[in-house]
Order: sequence, then structure tokens, then C-alpha cells
Amino acid sequence: MALKSFDPKQVYITVGGTLIKGFGDDMISVDRDNPLWELTVGCDGEATRVKSNDASATISITLQSTSPSNDYLTGIARDDETSNAGLVPFDLKDNMGTTTFKAVTCYIEKIPETSYGKSVSDRVWVLKTDNLVAFLGGNNAPVS
Repeated sequence: MALKSFDPKQVYITVGGTLIKGFGDDMISVDRDNPLWELTVGCDGEATRVKSNDASATISITLQSTSPSNDYLTGIARDDETSNAGLVPFDLKDNMGTTTFKAVTCYIEKIPETSYGKSVSDRVWVLKTDNLVAFLGGNNAPVS
């Protein structure tokens, strides 16, 4: 059994073709909005599973308040709010492993909550997509 490695700097996230930088501690979370299958059980115990064709997902990107990517994401949100021009592609690739997430289109659902204090705070950008293609893989890069 080989020891594996993970390097957050090897996880590349692009929104609208632009590389996102300046992450907070949590970096990113990707969550499918619905299960792949839904089980329905009748009163007599007979069961049927129903396939969900809903590939929608919520993507939460955590940036430090000082990240220049906040400017870029704000620009996308403003364009969407003023001219409905905020549908952009999303890509995530772990270069030390096999995990990938892709969406042909996503949009910024919510501008981050903002606070100021004696330390740097994070900004959590919430994106939505209706078409997430996910491959949740492992890490194939053993330590030499």
C-alpha cells in the first residue's frame, strides 16, 4: 500500500474560463441537489426505484476577502443582473488525482455575505448549475 498525497494547489477551478485564486480554508464544495435514484415503497411493501434525470448542483467557492477572484465573480454577477449574461462554464480538476467536475453552464445564485472585523474573513460564492457532470475519483500520485 502506497502513501498518497494531496496538494490543494493542484486543484484547478475555472469559472467562465478564468482560473479562480485566493481560496479560504474550505476552498470549494460541490453538492448534487437530488439523489440519483428515489425509492418509493407501497403500503404492501412493493418497491420501485425512480431514476432522477435532475443533474442540478450547488457549488460553493470560498475565497478570502482579499482574493482578486472576488472582482471577477462580482463582474459575472453584475452582468447577469443587468443583462442576463451570467451563464458561464465551470470546471474543477484535481491534477494529483482523477476527480473532475464540469458544467456547461452555471450562474451565481447569491452574492456572498460580507463582514469586516479585525481579521480577514471569507466570501462564499454560491453557484448553481442544471447539468453537473461529476467524476469523483481517487488520488493516483504516491509519494516518492
